Amino acid sequence: MPDRSYPAAERVTRPENLHGFTVADPYRWLEDPDAPRTKEWSAAQDTLFASVGAELPARGYFDANVRELMGAGSVGTPVWRRGRGFLTRRAPDQEHGVLLTVPPGGGDESVLVDPGALDPSGATTLDSWRPDPTGRLLAYQISVGGSEESQLWVMNVTTGETLDGPIDRCRYSPIAWLPDGAAFYYVRRLPPEEVGEGEEQYHRRVYLHEVGTPTDRDALVLGAGHDMISYYGVAVSHDGRWLLVERTKGTAANNDAWIADLRETGPRAPELTPIQYDVDAQLTCHVGRDGRLYLLTDRDAPRGRLCVTDPANPGYENWRTLVTTDPEAVLDDFAILDGPRMPRPVLLVSWLRHAVSEITAHDLDSGERRGPVPLPGLGSVGGIVERPEGGHEAWFGYTDNSRPTAVYRYDGRTGEVDLWESAPGAPDPPDVRTEQVSYTSRDGTTVRMLLLSPPEDRGPRPTILYGYGGFSISLTPAYSPTVLAWVRAGGSYAIAHLRGGLEEGEEWHRAGMLDAKQNVFDDFVSAAEHLVATGVTTPEQLAAKGGSNGGLLVGAVTTQRPDLFAAAVCSAPLLDMVRYERFGLGRLWNVEYGSADDPEELGWLLGYSPYHNVTEGVRYPATLFTVFDNDSRVDPLHARKMCAALQHATAAPIDARPILLRRESEVGHSARAVSRTVRLSADQLAFLARFTGLDVPDGS
Repeated sequence: MPDRSYPAAERVTRPENLHGFTVADPYRWLEDPDAPRTKEWSAAQDTLFASVGAELPARGYFDANVRELMGAGSVGTPVWRRGRGFLTRRAPDQEHGVLLTVPPGGGDESVLVDPGALDPSGATTLDSWRPDPTGRLLAYQISVGGSEESQLWVMNVTTGETLDGPIDRCRYSPIAWLPDGAAFYYVRRLPPEEVGEGEEQYHRRVYLHEVGTPTDRDALVLGAGHDMISYYGVAVSHDGRWLLVERTKGTAANNDAWIADLRETGPRAPELTPIQYDVDAQLTCHVGRDGRLYLLTDRDAPRGRLCVTDPANPGYENWRTLVTTDPEAVLDDFAILDGPRMPRPVLLVSWLRHAVSEITAHDLDSGERRGPVPLPGLGSVGGIVERPEGGHEAWFGYTDNSRPTAVYRYDGRTGEVDLWESAPGAPDPPDVRTEQVSYTSRDGTTVRMLLLSPPEDRGPRPTILYGYGGFSISLTPAYSPTVLAWVRAGGSYAIAHLRGGLEEGEEWHRAGMLDAKQNVFDDFVSAAEHLVATGVTTPEQLAAKGGSNGGLLVGAVTTQRPDLFAAAVCSAPLLDMVRYERFGLGRLWNVEYGSADDPEELGWLLGYSPYHNVTEGVRYPATLFTVFDNDSRVDPLHARKMCAALQHATAAPIDARPILLRRESEVGHSARAVSRTVRLSADQLAFLARFTGLDVPDGS
């Protein structure tokens, strides 16, 4: 590389005292994206990344390979309404999935929502959708530029006519239709002028909306007087009698739940009876066609159990366990097959056993296990879908490390599983050797890790170690063009099932949150040490990779153990854990991390906050921060401040281990067009290949 230098960034060395802690924040001025000096600094970082990126020899190789493997396309699990089918599918040449419908009895598919047709630039995404029980109407939500600020619309499925919308402030809103399709329950934020400054993303309420009427006529159902960071789920039973409402404070691992009999009160003023309130447990509720209230809960069962009760008497003392907990697996989902062609009703239950999916069949009345449901391999099952009116069939998505998601159909009469629809494309994925290995973390805890490698000799070879470790999110086997492109190039890819996730149940999650967050970082470091000790890789060939909460993970492990990694990709990260609550959706996460407003919790946060643990004169790994200007969850300021701090502190020469910032406009934290995914993955993998020594085939 030619001689280069990092963009100048003023260091303001005036620490502040917080609860007795001396806290430095030399780059706080980079929090303001619109300040002239922030813009100047960011533009200089863009120039630096473009200069270095142009010299990454593997960029073209990974662009071509990720693009080819993304050519699998995608297909979603179908949803049925009175014989009419709804599903999403993305063809190999499409930027986004398209929502389609098939009329009752079969026939030609028709397009309902095509984001590419709405916006050829690829910046518009279909965030969610839900047909009404009759199949005549569709509620759907779209957003632009990665903002995730969904607008809600209602269309006539047959004609495509818009019947309602746009309704704004509907980000993450569930939809619960009444049986006739005349109205639905949904969740909407209060107008900005009715809330405090900086609180515009919060203050949700549950409303009933009648299709085609002004929203100022909506009936308020729940939310007034609740904590401003409350989130809500709503559902209506198939017969329209029961309304179910769940409330979660931010991203807490517990929730409240209520039920109302709409026959007694009507839909506009339901009288909500608590099912669970102020209990430290998670609960998901469903009223079956048999009239029973089904309760999937981790209450007194950290790995989950399924209970039933009378919806008219939903108190905990009336719950009866139908499917008991499994000491080695996490209960994940269930579906009920009770159609007239079934000899006996069947209950399907999906599990995660050490992050690998299983499905078992049970007697619906007693919960007695009948046996396993055959699956294509050791992979991941998506949600199990049944017909709302009952039947003998269920559909589920399945994917593993070498197969794109396909949809399978289970026949409850025979117990057989067959392929219903595969992904539309046919890429040729590489041969991959997959192993699940166990290792011991710093405190003696056994942790599992999935290791994907080329089938030939075992190394040592350049290796990416990926993790997340938070918010009860499990890293399960899945088809990933990014992973497969790296393995095809000759590298290994390891995915660690860290504490903080749900791979081993709620206790596993809680062992990696709040004051126990350091366990997550120890698990990741121990995974890296295991990969080195067993000859998979060396510190000179090892990279850390993660995004969002996983970006916090990467920031923490590379500041705590910079000697263990040659390179890192830190995407959309949280890095300033003292001020994270002030930006984006940060206030939702203090139940996971803790709050700097509390002296004890501030101590936890300062102990690992990556930005506050950068040390001058350390040889840090080559690090690429990737951020997105429209990210409304995690503000890019975290990466800006950390990038400046590392560029100032690192003892590594810029040509040997650069610290770079890659940013994108018109894209956010989550869904994006395929072409943008390809470019991002190619840049990340090419960077890691360069600084771990991966010599890709035909690299230019």
